[in-house]
Amino acid sequence: MIRLRRPSRGRPAAGVHPVDEVPPTPTLLLYGLQHVMTMYAGLVAVPLIVGQALGLPFADISYLLAATLLVAGIATVLQTVGVWRIGARLPLVQGVSFASVASMIAVGTGAGGGRDGLTLIFGATLVAGVIGFLLAPLFHRLIRLFPPVVTGTVITVIGVSLLPVAVRWASGASEGQPGDPAAIGLAGFTLLVIVLVYRFLPAFWSRIAILLSLVAGTGLAAALGMADFSRVGEAAWFAVSTPLHFGTPQFSIAAIVSMTVVMLVIMTETTADLLAVGEIVDRKADGPRVVAGLRADTLSTAVSGGLLNSFPASAFAQNVGLVAITGIRSRFVVAAGGGILMVLGLFPKLGAVIASVPQPVLGGAGLALFATVAASGIRSLGGVDFDGHANLVIVAVALGLGVLPIAAPEFYEHFPEWFRTVFDSGISAAAVAAVLLNLLFHGVRDRSTSPVADAPAPVVDSH
Repeated sequence: MIRLRRPSRGRPAAGVHPVDEVPPTPTLLLYGLQHVMTMYAGLVAVPLIVGQALGLPFADISYLLAATLLVAGIATVLQTVGVWRIGARLPLVQGVSFASVASMIAVGTGAGGGRDGLTLIFGATLVAGVIGFLLAPLFHRLIRLFPPVVTGTVITVIGVSLLPVAVRWASGASEGQPGDPAAIGLAGFTLLVIVLVYRFLPAFWSRIAILLSLVAGTGLAAALGMADFSRVGEAAWFAVSTPLHFGTPQFSIAAIVSMTVVMLVIMTETTADLLAVGEIVDRKADGPRVVAGLRADTLSTAVSGGLLNSFPASAFAQNVGLVAITGIRSRFVVAAGGGILMVLGLFPKLGAVIASVPQPVLGGAGLALFATVAASGIRSLGGVDFDGHANLVIVAVALGLGVLPIAAPEFYEHFPEWFRTVFDSGISAAAVAAVLLNLLFHGVRDRSTSPVADAPAPVVDSH
């Protein structure tokens, strides 16, 4: 049994780290809803894209959506609350990884699409998750490879890599109308609401500035006829994702190899997100905590593919930005968001309401959120010694390689698939480059001098 310690009336309890604070229930749910609305569009995009690519009927795609929400909620609670040595116990939202989309479509369409393709994806996801779980302890040894010059660079690239997504949402490009003045105006209004809330309203309101901006932006969009709520009526009131709904997972060596490579990339990105959120909440992501976080990631992936009809799980970097911009560090707030996701997975009509938030509105909020992550990375780099050329070269080259696939997505089009799987992601490209360059210039530093030196594992009262 996990014992939660609740502070008195919103005031931090003596000796309790802000990450471990449990706000009053209404506040907890409100902040948790803000996390859900921030990541919802990215979360539902993967099952929609994969389902359509495999030629699944609308009923099956709807089922995938419900399963995705349920798994994301379970994985988020596991990551934030933790069980045994599984879960980083940091405010980190889990969802379906977008890095796996290309490989899953290739695996599924290669099997002829439909449910046959889907069960082959699930089988490969199950095995890749198990392999990742077994490999997680090895990442304990890699933490020393992430001094501030590396973590600061990677955190910066995380934010920069997310910004084009927000720009596409804000410009109307994601809806087939790039440069639409109405979309840009709606995004600008949403961003302005965030700025005004932070400038003029009391501290409590600034903590829900993103939620307020999404509500205000959606309200304006509805008044202008730019919001579509038709899917709310089409969605079912209640649905339960039953294990093995699409059939028993199927296995193929080629599919397993492909998804295992993707799993390693996801683990690299999750490590970067763990380090980033650890910096932001002032609880360093040491070796054991990173291993525990990766175990939550990979176990959720294995269970989702093996039983719960979903895809590889991963940390959501946009929610790291939400933690940074609001200053709400409680992991139990994020756990509440996980609970809300599970409820949405059971009641599709509620999920459809959140899905109706127009993308330009999400774009306006996303510009603030994602840029905040980049700013956090820049702040981390502020403590790096740039005397001489070594650290300057590390940051410059890693940043350049990280931005390259963002600026020119087709750059590696003619490279081998295994190479593209790693370097088509700006985050993993920057991480690999920064680590290798740091080794070239500085070698492996002693753990005692590392900014993420080992610390005691999180303590949880259990009986």
